[in-house]
Amino acid sequence: MNDVVNTAPSSERLASLKQLTLITYILYALSAVIGFTAIVAVIINYVKREDTAGTIYESHFTWQIRTFWFSLLWAVLGFITVIVGVGFIVLFADSVWVIYRIVKGILNWNDGKPMPIKA
Repeated sequence: MNDVVNTAPSSERLASLKQLTLITYILYALSAVIGFTAIVAVIINYVKREDTAGTIYESHFTWQIRTFWFSLLWAVLGFITVIVGVGFIVLFADSVWVIYRIVKGILNWNDGKPMPIKA
């Protein structure tokens, strides 16, 4: 007998993933004030990433994870180069870039669109 497994996500699962995706965006946004919330968000991204496979939220999680790691990289480089003055520019650019990524992500989330992720 051939058992066909329905791999299409249920509407309840999609609603839960949509809510979780918004929560992680909020945690990333709050990290501007409360730094550790980004760490909580990226942990959620990694723990729940498999659950998002095959949904539009998979691209949002990838977007969020990449935002976290690249932002951390530029923040570290910015702090290291503060003593020569250029670090302030790097930190400012990093902050603007993170704000852009969070806003673009939330707008796409709100419109039900996936994020433009290149492999």
